[in-house]
Amino acid sequence: MKIDWKRDLRRLLLVVVASAIIAVNLKMFVRPAEMYPGGMNGLSMLMQTIFSTYLGLQVPFTAFNIIFNSIPVYIGLRFLGRKFTILSIITIILSSVLTDLLPDLGLTQDPLLNCVFGGILYAFGSSLCLRADATTGGTDFIAMYMAQKHDRDAFGTIFIFNAIMLAVAGYLFGWDKAMYSIIYQFTVTQALHVFYKNYQKHTLFIITEKPADVYECIRISTHHGATLFRGIGLYEQKERNMVYSVVSSSEMRRVLSEVRHVDEHAFINIIKTDVFAGRFHHRPTD
Repeated sequence: MKIDWKRDLRRLLLVVVASAIIAVNLKMFVRPAEMYPGGMNGLSMLMQTIFSTYLGLQVPFTAFNIIFNSIPVYIGLRFLGRKFTILSIITIILSSVLTDLLPDLGLTQDPLLNCVFGGILYAFGSSLCLRADATTGGTDFIAMYMAQKHDRDAFGTIFIFNAIMLAVAGYLFGWDKAMYSIIYQFTVTQALHVFYKNYQKHTLFIITEKPADVYECIRISTHHGATLFRGIGLYEQKERNMVYSVVSSSEMRRVLSEVRHVDEHAFINIIKTDVFAGRFHHRPTD
């Protein structure tokens, strides 16, 4: 495990800030509204409530969260990278401990306001964690493992897990809490798309007189492949070359800049890609 002090310290700082934001969010918005966020955080809070209500036991949030994250952490260590997993472990432990230590910070009792602003704040904290090449733990490990190793979207599995958890919470503690939790989780998902774009993909159609140079820009800067199409430009009735490639949103600006550098007259059409199947280079998490 090679250490890059400057980059690794930056990543560590990001996960520390992210952990604090996540803990504040849980105590400021989630707990006051008695909601259950998705993943292991939600499951830990649900188990806390069950133990407290039915068994009279006050079990720390940290205990549940560490136990429930043990298998996802193993997946991370085994398949996703040591630095990535260690930083994620720091996030899990630090956010859990802070959640137990922080006093109640509720700003409002309005459940809808808690859903919306809590979801936005959690998404921001989670995006900082992702920018550090780490996760908040839990189902994020599983989603990344499925995406990187099997090129599959784990959303369906995670959705079923969250649905079962919310169904149990709704049955035991009231369906209004479960339905507000759905709004919260939806807000998190939508806000995360705004804060963090690395998992979004764009398709590039580049008409150029220098297809080999354009492909080298894409290959060197992103390690993605490309396909060359030859056709006829109908306006001038001349042969034209079109380079086709798919890149992530985080790579797109760099690719466009380098393509413009090698061919300032290139015509570039960019299309947002919602569904993608096939081989795609994923930047290593470590």
